[in-house]
Amino acid sequence: MNAGHPQNADQIAYWNGPGGQRWASRQAAQDIVLQPVLDRIASAAQEIASLALLDGDDVVFVARSSPTRVFSAGLDIGYRLPAFCTSVGRAMLGRLDDAELAARLKAMRRDAVTPQTVTDPKKLLATIIADRAQGYSLVDREAEPHFRSISVPVRRYDGTIVAAINMGAHVDRVPAAQMIGSFLPQLREAATSVKPMLL
Repeated sequence: MNAGHPQNADQIAYWNGPGGQRWASRQAAQDIVLQPVLDRIASAAQEIASLALLDGDDVVFVARSSPTRVFSAGLDIGYRLPAFCTSVGRAMLGRLDDAELAARLKAMRRDAVTPQTVTDPKKLLATIIADRAQGYSLVDREAEPHFRSISVPVRRYDGTIVAAINMGAHVDRVPAAQMIGSFLPQLREAATSVKPMLL
């Protein structure tokens, strides 16, 4: 794992400038700022809500909340997925400018995870640029079969993207239109509410 990135699931990073990070324990960060927000939106939507950080070319899930009616499995804390094919990863990769993003996508490993996974770097570049412009990413069965998710970037006080939060559900249960119409406003409100508290 690259130096300067989270080393285990008990840490969460708050970026405070190029090349510099400030660490807080996951317990403290979640309890004070993030976990109550995830709990609120998971309860309102009755779906799992998660928080992820970018770690090299992967995303690592560092916090989550699951309503009691939803079977809790899979995306546990510490779970990793490739960034290029996940909604949280694309939301965070959007912090790069177009040239940096194109170079990053070309250099990273882009193995297909499902039959729907987009691996072409030019298509991915266009998708992430579009996601950046609209302020969210919706991924449909590219990271996991039969599963779609929607994510928004989490910004610190100065607008820098430091994480992403998402909600996901089985494709047969929650259509994409519902994710955009119902889940997206809750995710945006959650990300906005924590922005002044992230340093």
